[in-house]
This record gives sequence, structure tokens and C-alpha cells, in this order.
Amino acid sequence: MSAPDPKSPLALPTRLPERPWYERLNLLNMTLLVFLLAVIFSGSQISGSDRDLNIFRNLGNFLQDFFPPDLSVLPQTGAALVETIKIAVLATFFAVLISMPVGLGAARTISPRWLVVITRMLMNLIRTIPSLIWAVIAVAAMGANAAAGVVALTFYSIGYLGKFFSEAFESVDLNVSRSLKGIGADSVQAFQFGIWPHAKPIIWSQSIWMLEYNIRSASIVGYVGAGGLGLQLHAYQEFHHWDRFATVLFCILLVVTLLDLLSERVRQRIARRLPSDFCHTD
Repeated sequence: MSAPDPKSPLALPTRLPERPWYERLNLLNMTLLVFLLAVIFSGSQISGSDRDLNIFRNLGNFLQDFFPPDLSVLPQTGAALVETIKIAVLATFFAVLISMPVGLGAARTISPRWLVVITRMLMNLIRTIPSLIWAVIAVAAMGANAAAGVVALTFYSIGYLGKFFSEAFESVDLNVSRSLKGIGADSVQAFQFGIWPHAKPIIWSQSIWMLEYNIRSASIVGYVGAGGLGLQLHAYQEFHHWDRFATVLFCILLVVTLLDLLSERVRQRIARRLPSDFCHTD
């Protein structure tokens, strides 16, 4: 078989033409370039201590005070841990309830533009304030108690869950919802059977993640008097009882690990049931 004629239109080019460099500067590449420039600039502006410190030796001496943990404080830690979990559970529950309509209001594919703008600005404002500052505000208004921790973490969680839920609703194909409306379904039915089954796995997963996060956050807001393990952590830090501090951290790690294993099983169960949910419309 003879080789194809180079002048033939069927002949393959020996080298593909290269695109000019400026055509490669799409939004993703430009974002990455700007981020790398920010990393270089930030690294040049950060400076450490002027003293000659042996960092690894100092860190080793500090960690030696953590071991072995002082298990004599387990009864007090257990009671504070239960209160921390209660704060996290209640805050997540209220945040999920409130974030559902907030997420719908912030979804571009569902709500009018004016409502999306207002809702997203509100969520940006909430996320601007750290959870510890929300706790300071709640303690100032309600006093030093666990209820202040619930209120603080509820507000803080709405800023994130509202954003996550809106993105979940925006990722749903609205053709099913429109079809249901076309055959006579009202808005609630169109949402229940056309949008919710598709968004439910994402929303459940994000809600469980928020619960995990709130357990850790509820351990910190006690630093300012909002209940939970934070009071113990603050006291042990003040008096340099690092072995007792380590006991509290170990309890938090145990609870978060168990919750992570449980949440993984819940996500798997939801994923297995997903196809039947899509088909169930009566």
C-alpha cells in the first residue's frame, strides 16, 4: 500500500498547530495564575520571630506535657461533652430548618433575581462573622449559658448551609418540575416530586457535615461562656494543665470519629435509595 500524497486533503498533518499563548488564558488559568502570584506575594510578606529558636525542641517539650492524659477528669469532661453535643444537635436542627427557605431564596434557577441578591448578601454577612464572635454577641444578649451557644452556632451555620443548599437546588434539572406543573401540579408538589428527590442526598450529606463541624465549634464557643467543653479547655489552658487538656481533646476526637463513621453509613444508605426516590411520584 503506497503512502498518502502529502498534498491530499486526507493526509494527516505532521504537527498540530499551536494555539497562541493569549488564547490559553481562560478564566480557570487566569484564576490559578492570580492565586500563584498571591502565594508568592504573601510568602514574601510573612516573617517569623527574630529570635533564634529551636522550634522542634520547643514543640517537643510542649507536647510532652500532654502525655499521659489525666483521666481523673473524665466524669466532668463527660458531662461537658454531653452538653456540647446537645448544643451542636440543636444548633444544626434549627439551622437546617431555617436554611431550607434561605437556600431556595438564594437559588438563581428558582427565585427572582432581587430575592437572590438580598438572600446572598445576608448569607455573606453571616459568614463574615466568625463563630466565636457570634458566641460573644449571644452571651452579651442572653448571658453565659448553653442557650447562647445554640443561638450562636445556629446563626453561624445558616450562613454556610444556606449557601450549600442553594447550590444543591441550582444543580437540579428543572425539567421534571416544569413537566409536573404542566400536568396540573402546584408549586409544592412540583418541589416535592421534581426538585427535592434530586437535591435530598446532597442536603442530607451537607447537614451531617454541619453537625460534625458544630460539635467541634461547640467545644470552642465555651471559651467566652457559651457552654460546653470550652470552659474546661479554657481553664486547663490558663493553669497549664495540658494533660487534662489532652483528655478533653481525646474525647472530642472520639465523638467526631464515631460521628464520621455513622454519617458515612447514612450517606451510603441514601445513595442506595436514590433511584427509587426518583421513580416515586405518587
